[in-house]
Amino acid sequence: MKKNATPVDKVYKLIHSSPLSFTIPSRSTRRFPLLYFDEDSNTNRPLRYAINQKSPFEDEQDGNPLIEPVIFEDGMLRVPKNNPVLQQFLYYHPMMNTVFAEVNHEKDAQSEVQFLNEEVDALIEARSLTIDQLENVSRVLFGKDPAVVSTAELKRDVLIYAKQDPRGFLNLINDPMLKLESNVRKYFDGKVLAFRNGNKEVWFNTPSSKKKMINIPFGSDPYVEVTLYLQTDEGIDALKLLDKSLEMI
Repeated sequence: MKKNATPVDKVYKLIHSSPLSFTIPSRSTRRFPLLYFDEDSNTNRPLRYAINQKSPFEDEQDGNPLIEPVIFEDGMLRVPKNNPVLQQFLYYHPMMNTVFAEVNHEKDAQSEVQFLNEEVDALIEARSLTIDQLENVSRVLFGKDPAVVSTAELKRDVLIYAKQDPRGFLNLINDPMLKLESNVRKYFDGKVLAFRNGNKEVWFNTPSSKKKMINIPFGSDPYVEVTLYLQTDEGIDALKLLDKSLEMI
């Protein structure tokens, strides 16, 4: 643990919840081994918080420790600068950054600024989409035929999504597969492709072909699998057939 040039008060918060009271283990037990792996000595060192000791490691403590519980109240724990042992104990604790974390206002502010910038960028991109692009995004994001909703509804839904998940939205619209995946959903909406056998198989349903296209691997997204297939050498001819069949509807 890096030592601060000047001791400071620190604040810690629970990551996923804020109960009225939450106690973390303050000593290593058989039920909950509280260990820190020391790479220098290649050993697991048991941790123990004792108010009358100068170290959070059991092997550096004497035989008369005064164990004290470590309790978060309303999801927060404030540790003054005159309690460096508890600060060190929390730094090495296995729950650090999984159950609780140190409050870092500068880091939190940087993350928030980054999110806000991404939100602004996503909303600008969403607002500038053409109707065709809106329809493509809508098919992929919401899995529904945009022909059954109004343009205003499309714009609203896409803007809401961009605001809620700006990074995911920006990744989506910059994905070169977006248009093709949107077209794949068109093929199913236009019934020139069809699922069979409990959505485990995709079959052609065009006037000139009723054969099976592909099997869908267990746990895979069928639309993604079809999109990937249509990018193969074999799939290029299928793509031409599907586009021609869709135009005839």
